[in-house]
Amino acid sequence: MVAMTMDKPHYPTTAQKLSGQLFRSTPTQRFGAFEGGQPRPSLYHLLLPQFLYKPLQRKDLRVSKTAAAPIERVKLLIQNQDEMLKTGRLSKPYGGIGECFSRTIKEEGFGSLWRGNTANALNFAFKDYFKRLFNFKKDRDGYWKWFAGNLASGGAAAASSLLFVYSLDYARTRLANDAKAAKKGGERQFNGLIDVYRKTLASDGIAGLYRGFNISCVGIIVYRGLYFGMYDSLKPVLLTGSLQDSFFASFALGWLITNGAGLASYPIDTVRRRMMMTSGEAVKYRSSLDAFSQILKNEGAKSLFKGAGANILRAIAGAGVLAGYDKLQLLVLGKKYGSGGA
Repeated sequence: MVAMTMDKPHYPTTAQKLSGQLFRSTPTQRFGAFEGGQPRPSLYHLLLPQFLYKPLQRKDLRVSKTAAAPIERVKLLIQNQDEMLKTGRLSKPYGGIGECFSRTIKEEGFGSLWRGNTANALNFAFKDYFKRLFNFKKDRDGYWKWFAGNLASGGAAAASSLLFVYSLDYARTRLANDAKAAKKGGERQFNGLIDVYRKTLASDGIAGLYRGFNISCVGIIVYRGLYFGMYDSLKPVLLTGSLQDSFFASFALGWLITNGAGLASYPIDTVRRRMMMTSGEAVKYRSSLDAFSQILKNEGAKSLFKGAGANILRAIAGAGVLAGYDKLQLLVLGKKYGSGGA
């Protein structure tokens, strides 16, 4: 059905077709009645992003995180294996990504690859909020100020969200690394998410749930600042012309940025997760600097990058989120995630 807008035909967008009768437009489509000489947004225009776009965005993120969960668990097992060996939770080191996969499936079952995934509840909402808060425009403020604003908004969003989800990240880390210990009769340390909270609070108090939080803030600002900021800033510069709306070009750029951000912050991630693993144990690191120095002294710099190979594989899912998020906005709202002066 074609509506008329100021003597010009207006064809319904994809979003309008998807929304059906629930968001039936007024004759002026995007705008309803006039108030004080200014057009007033219609109910359709006000509600569509909340009821159609955001649920799709969250579903896209949940699917990608769930798909990458097995790789994430293997990465965590390899990354924290030295801490697990100390406490007897692991009988021998893993021989690599493939061996870790096969041993985990053999000893714990295929479904165990998703252990801890329910605690992995992160989202992109804070990122968009802080991007609007910084509100730098490339055309108005210049490229470098706009670029710095994108980096800052990505980092600030991540640090703020971390305050709310850190205990969940801690629980996910403990569950993912809770391999069936051969030295302890094949028993797990935790029975589930609630059990992680219960045992940690009993042994270490609230501090146990937030062990490694300070260094995590540094790491997440580095990672998310690069992850979101670089993508938002480089996409309109590098992906122009025929590449502008290409899913594969966006995917490739997202993959490179995800890997770069991941490797830059990986040593910090290793230190924070190794600190998490000491909650409830007799021996703990005094601080993040103490953990960093002890790992370097006793295990070498290579230990800080254990599991990085699995992290590169996991980046495929992260790149898919960025590219898919881009494409979703373009299809549903006609708006590009990393476009121009936004």
